[in-house]
Amino acid sequence: MEDKLARLRELEEQALEGGGPERLAAQHAKGKLTARERVDLLLDPESFVELDRFVTHRSTEFGLDERKVLGDGVVTGYGRIDGRLVYVFSQDFTVFGGSLSGAHAEKIGKVQDLALANGAPIIGLNDSGGARIQEGVVSLGGYADIFLRNTLASGVVPQISVILGPCAGGAVYSPAITDFVFMVRGTSYMFVTGPNVVKTVTHEDIDMESLGGADAHATKSGVAHFAHDSEPESLAAVRTLLGFLPQNNTEPAPIGPDDDPPDRRDEALLDIVPDNPNKPYDMHDVIRAVVDGGRFFEVHAGYARNLITGFAHLGGHSIGVVANQPQVLAGVLDIDSSMKGARFVRFCDAFNIPLVVFEDVPGFLPGVAQEHGGIIRHGAKLLYAFAEATVPKLTVITRKAYGGAYDVMSSKHIRGDLNLAWPTAEIAVMGPKGAVEILFRKEIAEADDPAAATEERMEEYRRTLAHPYVAAARGYLDDVIDPRDTRPRLVSGLDMLRSKRDQNPPRKHGNIPL
Repeated sequence: MEDKLARLRELEEQALEGGGPERLAAQHAKGKLTARERVDLLLDPESFVELDRFVTHRSTEFGLDERKVLGDGVVTGYGRIDGRLVYVFSQDFTVFGGSLSGAHAEKIGKVQDLALANGAPIIGLNDSGGARIQEGVVSLGGYADIFLRNTLASGVVPQISVILGPCAGGAVYSPAITDFVFMVRGTSYMFVTGPNVVKTVTHEDIDMESLGGADAHATKSGVAHFAHDSEPESLAAVRTLLGFLPQNNTEPAPIGPDDDPPDRRDEALLDIVPDNPNKPYDMHDVIRAVVDGGRFFEVHAGYARNLITGFAHLGGHSIGVVANQPQVLAGVLDIDSSMKGARFVRFCDAFNIPLVVFEDVPGFLPGVAQEHGGIIRHGAKLLYAFAEATVPKLTVITRKAYGGAYDVMSSKHIRGDLNLAWPTAEIAVMGPKGAVEILFRKEIAEADDPAAATEERMEEYRRTLAHPYVAAARGYLDDVIDPRDTRPRLVSGLDMLRSKRDQNPPRKHGNIPL
């Protein structure tokens, strides 16, 4: 028995060595952690249980039969984050550049299957050179096996991808299917084709960071939801994110810390919205004044900044926040913000996370580029997402709610559960100036003082239409409230809607305008 245990310990040591001391040192020299160091940082101490430590590839081509490494370039298993079960795989760039073989893919597929069967999140730490060329179609088939499992698990268990090295070609599509993508500046990259291929085909000269780096995807493409300066920062953010999410689509999200009175009123809310309706303000100030402890975990912070999305706790309830940002493009809805919002709303709906909307929207962004880019189709995605969602939906209109954008932002007409407005709200087909220029065009043109006539009619329009009480009189708003009461009213609404039951007509699935 002693001999057998000694052999086991010897193999365990080999598995821990990855690609060997030199390659591990090279990984550190690039400012990157090793696959096992990442797992240790991500999970609760001493909670990781490794699976398939002794798996090796089965290829015999190109001399691979003589180059077998235990684990075959990926560390897989399960552990705990804040005491809650998660599954994880961490690709090891020191072994064959982290390239994916058939055996490597099978290891990932096993933890994906376990996550789905046991209803727990799965986190992928990606650091791979892509498909293992020596395995040919076996490697490609392995990617497809992973893609299928990503798709089947979508909306069932949370799926998180952390890009910690290169991610190119077909490898990018697994993270793209998952719910959230994290990247690290300077060391992680995602692209379908690298800079050399781009230069050959299109003659564009671009480096890896500009083409597929963290900031490129966090601000321009929207592929990445989070960009951080270091791996420890990124992995800590994953832990924070999971604190808002349920284990799966049948369980409630975790309750937040009980450190903020649910009936707290905030005097600062009286002064946030300017008297001048054309003056911007930061909607973050409203959100932080309302949510528990002022703690707001923003998602997609650098992308489509005219719409804010993120997670918070409100009276202990985990919530998804969707808010127009008057500080950027006046908070209008455009192509990018519509897609960003729709994706976030559908995630929250899939995982039973109530939605709280803070609305100040002057409409959809006009322009040839928007129309030709498909603002109709993309705007319809956000409308579809809110209309389809069956989770509790609460909306607060702080100022503008104009045109079709009023309907889209979780209005009563598309099954909003609790719709509130501040006295500063303006709900109308369009703003006062545009409206009077259409309604009283002839009168204004013939006036001795067109500017004075316009202002007079604008005041009349505000007095008769552009205020919240017309909508409240028809029941389109449940109440017009003192801004200081926003937190208590939302907490009360979430408590009231805790056991909400709603459903959509029986169907295989809807056809969202993708």
